[in-house]
Amino acid sequence: QVQLVESGGGLVQAGGSLRLSCAASGRTFSSYAMGWFRQAPGKERKFVAAISWSGGITYYADFVKGRFTISRDNAKNTVYLQMNNLEPEDTAVYYCAAQFGRVGSYHDYEYDYWGQGTQVTVSS
Repeated sequence: QVQLVESGGGLVQAGGSLRLSCAASGRTFSSYAMGWFRQAPGKERKFVAAISWSGGITYYADFVKGRFTISRDNAKNTVYLQMNNLEPEDTAVYYCAAQFGRVGSYHDYEYDYWGQGTQVTVSS
């Protein structure tokens, strides 16, 4: 069982930056690939980025490539999402998710555990 708690969301102007964190409970964090997804009001949840258990493999949605960076610190049981050059279209609730024993995925149904989400609002 893994519990995930996101933090770092907030209100930022377009062009600004935020760093989201997702802290995981449990002693087996390094066994999980981690992903970030987002859901805007009235829209479906979308994949943002993912990282393998070792951090050696990363995946990004096309719309964040070059702006967002996913990373992890297994000693701290934490995964991060650095978001730069934010746009109003990035406004959403951002969720982290954990996938046991795999290298990450674009598909939300392949993740085993989810956090409660953190709101990111980008003003124009």
